[in-house]
Amino acid sequence: MNERALATLENCRYCLMCRHVDPLGLITRRETLTPHGIALVAVSEQRGLIDWNEEMIGVLYSEVDAGVAQANCVTDQPFSEAVALVRAELVASRLAPAAAYELEERFRRHASPFGEAPVETAKGQAETALFVGDEAHHLWPASVGAACTLLGALGESPVPISRGRSSGFLASSLGLIETARTQAKATLEELDATGAGRLVVLSPGDHFTLSQLYTGRLGLDWPAGVEIVDLATLLADGLRAGRLAFTPALEDGAYAYVDPTHAARTPERFEAPRSLLRSLMPTEPVELFWHRQRAHPVGSTALQFTHPELADALTRARLEDARSRGAEVLFCEDPGSLAQLCRHAAAHNLAVRGLYETLATHLKP
Repeated sequence: MNERALATLENCRYCLMCRHVDPLGLITRRETLTPHGIALVAVSEQRGLIDWNEEMIGVLYSEVDAGVAQANCVTDQPFSEAVALVRAELVASRLAPAAAYELEERFRRHASPFGEAPVETAKGQAETALFVGDEAHHLWPASVGAACTLLGALGESPVPISRGRSSGFLASSLGLIETARTQAKATLEELDATGAGRLVVLSPGDHFTLSQLYTGRLGLDWPAGVEIVDLATLLADGLRAGRLAFTPALEDGAYAYVDPTHAARTPERFEAPRSLLRSLMPTEPVELFWHRQRAHPVGSTALQFTHPELADALTRARLEDARSRGAEVLFCEDPGSLAQLCRHAAAHNLAVRGLYETLATHLKP
């Protein structure tokens, strides 16, 4: 086992520090699927106490890879990074679940598991580029147009890049490290061709992937002089500076902001989307119980391919949280999270709306 992975998993195997916020442990009540349970399985195999079999490999591939464990760890153990390294070893040994190899083959033929259309490459150059990726392009395309409208209100004319191409996160999470590097390098080459000095991202997941995963998990160099900017933060700054204004929404129902998958990895942006909603809505948002640093993901990670039943359970748990708090309408900005929430929202009598589209609709001229 990789030494870095082993050191982390040794630290995690008997530690319960993040146990109280672990999403899978809470929804399944299976100790094996908590971080310490997953770490114990991996270290036990390394010590020769167990052999890899379908059940044990399934446990390792149940890790959500959303950053909740590390966000609630006082010693900042990179648990998800360690699990990804072990998964890469399983892939190399042809021991990974069939879903991983099926995704690998799909990535060879297409740029995304969500659609078969070819990537729309960037056209022209600009100071600002907008990372689109495959979730926004295929699952929630309205967010892209809304983002361009909002950036236009700030005087920006962004060049969209990576339209329809996976960012590399999904492949890396499955242990398909070389596939992830290939996807990441294609994105970096397209970014370089635009000549942009700033790259705007739509979601916490994209921010984490481009600012941390590329240089950490994938070992790639980020281009010098290119700044990564979160769109919600950029809009909130523009609102405070008086460069943006919105017409009030007329709705009077209780609403909540859903911290999207990977929100725990970007704590610096917790307030931005909330401040944008407050500028628009007549009442304060309802806060979910699983929010901010302890925000649980929905089923928009690799679990939707390796453990779809767990992915659906995660999404339903977020919706149940919202209903228990009295919310009627949910807002979110992350395309992958929005798509998953919408799949189950009707069963919980909830409406789901994209934050960026809502803001663009209420933008003051």
